[in-house]
Amino acid sequence: MDISKKKQKKVKREGDGGDTAGDAWIYGCIKRQTYFFVAFAVGKWTQETCRWMIEQIPRRFIPLSEAGEKATFYSDGNDDYTYVLPRFFPVEKLEYGQLVKIRENGRVVGKEKMVIYGNPEPSDIETTDIENFGGILRERLGRLVRKTKCHSKLKARLGNALELFQFHWNFMDPLGGKSTPAMLEGLSEDLLSWHHFFYFF
Repeated sequence: MDISKKKQKKVKREGDGGDTAGDAWIYGCIKRQTYFFVAFAVGKWTQETCRWMIEQIPRRFIPLSEAGEKATFYSDGNDDYTYVLPRFFPVEKLEYGQLVKIRENGRVVGKEKMVIYGNPEPSDIETTDIENFGGILRERLGRLVRKTKCHSKLKARLGNALELFQFHWNFMDPLGGKSTPAMLEGLSEDLLSWHHFFYFF
């Protein structure tokens, strides 16, 4: 994703090291069963940006040592996850698989599934849900539409928009007209509104 229509070398700002604008990507994480939008990070395509996202995940749920469960992750072939996940989850409690798309002349001609940690079922290693969620983000947030005049000028503003969307998606937007992702996760009993958001219940 390109946050600024200007070329990367021309977006450096005085005193900020050029890190507030320019090319950036969104690392995102959702729960497959409930579509709960767990975490995201905006920044360069680096392990550091990946770490910003992954470090949020244990804080959002019961620690694995208490729950006695394994942490299961599926992603594309971005190896940032391979190096970052063990920093926050014990390897013996990790189930992680990658789905790598094989392209020829820009077209997907095959898929390769790889087990990185643990023993996830190969049939479960899919990225369809997060890819679909990426499409939803582009539909709902004008600044993510390709070649739009609404593009974000600053990374922080994109982060702000995503934070608002995260609350709306998790607590206010019922899936199939019934329950929100937060309700499916047992984090909320009711459908919330912007009144709850602005007045903190």
